[in-house]
Amino acid sequence: MNSMGNGISAATGLSGKEMVEWETSRRLSIRLGAEAVKVGMALGYNLEHIRGLPPEKWLAAGDGDSAALEEVEGAMLAGLKRMTEKGRPSTGQDILKGRRTEIDYINGLVAWKGEDVGVNAPTHIALTGLVKRVEIGEIEADKRNIEHL
Repeated sequence: MNSMGNGISAATGLSGKEMVEWETSRRLSIRLGAEAVKVGMALGYNLEHIRGLPPEKWLAAGDGDSAALEEVEGAMLAGLKRMTEKGRPSTGQDILKGRRTEIDYINGLVAWKGEDVGVNAPTHIALTGLVKRVEIGEIEADKRNIEHL
């Protein structure tokens, strides 16, 4: 779950609710989730349901299965009722407070573990690099930062 939202919040400045509401970040979150599921499965982990859906559903959604994508997005959007405008993942909070983030231990870890088992996680790699650029002040946190991912 953390790898699906923390980096997006840090790169964009969006709250958790805003990330789910905006289709671009919601779809990016699904791709991140699918990559993390692939890595976890390759590592032999027994993965739990994510937002009430089996990990295989996230994998299918990330791989372009339109029915799975609709179901995953539906689960994400249904969760909006429980979210507040102020809720923000910890890595997004770190950026706002000028603190060093834990991006290497969230999205970076997924990418690194993926390399260990021969599973590419390009979205995690790209997002990790993007957050590091925001973290050092090279670029500002902005929604446009993730549009190319």
